[in-house]
Amino acid sequence: MKDKDIAIIGAGPVGLFSVFQCGMLGYSATVIDSLSDIGGQCSALYPDKPIYDIPSHPMITGAGLIEQLEAQAAPFKPAYRLGVQVSAISGDVESGFTLTLSDGDVVQAWAIIIAAGAGCFGPNRPPLEGIEACEGQSVHYMVRKPELFAGQDIAIAGGGDSAVDWAVALAEHASHMTIIHRRDKFRAAPMMVERMQALAEQGRITIKTPYQLRGLEHQSGTLQSLSIGQIGDEAAETLTVSHLLCFFGLATDLGPIAEWGIAVEDGGIVTSPNTSETSRQGIYAVGDIARYEAKLKLILTGFSEAAMAAHHIKRRDQGGEDWHMEYSTTKGVPGVGGVA
Repeated sequence: MKDKDIAIIGAGPVGLFSVFQCGMLGYSATVIDSLSDIGGQCSALYPDKPIYDIPSHPMITGAGLIEQLEAQAAPFKPAYRLGVQVSAISGDVESGFTLTLSDGDVVQAWAIIIAAGAGCFGPNRPPLEGIEACEGQSVHYMVRKPELFAGQDIAIAGGGDSAVDWAVALAEHASHMTIIHRRDKFRAAPMMVERMQALAEQGRITIKTPYQLRGLEHQSGTLQSLSIGQIGDEAAETLTVSHLLCFFGLATDLGPIAEWGIAVEDGGIVTSPNTSETSRQGIYAVGDIARYEAKLKLILTGFSEAAMAAHHIKRRDQGGEDWHMEYSTTKGVPGVGGVA
């Protein structure tokens, strides 16, 4: 274990800002997330959606916010462990904590900050045989690199905001696109649905409703074709596509968090509003997963909670005594200003 390593569970916006806050106080961080990319719900659900309540940003997209937070955390060189869950936590605030990961690996930490958003979550996968072999290669549940789909025949499955937004955004890059939805009506912003339908009239998008996925063919994880069918009709159609994007939302629950020996309430973790500490000393919870009276589920609230957690960790490190707190304006950031 690094001397003062902090384990941060969750790589969403509040988890990434926790890296920065801990780094400013001299602590390194290991960030653990069940998704294969950083960003949490900002990346998985609304990367192109505008956010209007981030201080100093009159408007910023979910993806843009994550990009900025990643850059802000980068000087402190966090270690990222992605695509794994924390299955168990042992130890205490005196001896340190051991986090056992779902892949059998372990992470040692001096303190833990849980920034798990809505809890443990992952994509809702369509029940297609062989889909696991294609995931991350030709089947995707979020978009990090739109250029990957340039000149490709792609299919998008889903009918919500993410599906429609990405259909519109990727139509100009893809060779052709087919969007598949179980219902005739889309559950997305009307303006974006109109833009998608206009692209369909131009021949850029083929809309298949009410249709569902029935199967796929692949070769070593590379998608060859999809089998789709109209709801209520046993006949099947074959689509030749090289990529499938599935937007069926995220499955969320507390998962193993409920077994970590910390107080939970109303689907979240009970914390002290003054310190962000949970009922288990040395373990903190910040962001949407934290519960206390009059809690505001806002990203900026999570940022404040991350700062309180980091400073409480520092105060405990100092034996409960106050210390001379340096502001970023005078201390600077490694490699950015004020610190070598």
